[in-house]
Amino acid sequence: LLSATLWVLGSACAQTAAPAQPAPSADGAYVIDPRSKLAWPRCVEGMQWNGQTCTGEPRLMTHGEAAALATARFKAEGVAWRLPRLTELRRWAGSEQGRALFPGDPQDWTWTSTSRIDTTQSSPYAYDNITRGSLGTQDRLGVQQGWAVHLGTGEARGDVARKTALIVRLVRPQP
Repeated sequence: LLSATLWVLGSACAQTAAPAQPAPSADGAYVIDPRSKLAWPRCVEGMQWNGQTCTGEPRLMTHGEAAALATARFKAEGVAWRLPRLTELRRWAGSEQGRALFPGDPQDWTWTSTSRIDTTQSSPYAYDNITRGSLGTQDRLGVQQGWAVHLGTGEARGDVARKTALIVRLVRPQP
């Protein structure tokens, strides 16, 4: 009975496949990530995949220009291109896996789609707050600042002026 139980457990474990790992597409131009269900271009905007690495110069854009590029590609191709979220981009940035999957990446700051929200608490009983008209919690959307990730270190900052020209890598849904 014990050996039959172990055989059943062993068979069940053998049938359970490990989660699929990110891997290059058939043509090598994208990294297909089954976890996020995204296709990542191997190269940032302005650089080209030559079959081995990325060549050329990265195209630097403001946050608004990067968002406009994603919208233009969506209209032209019918594919939902967008800037990656902070957590999505940090998964690759500064990691050995990221360096292997994205060879030739510039090791610099890159835009994300994550918005910056400042939330501050103020006391309704503090004299300075009363004179300024500040009561309770204030939520302010930092419309002039955005989040960026450093591709070399994985560091993230939420205080980058959106008019700053940074590297851009768009992502799209997995084909």
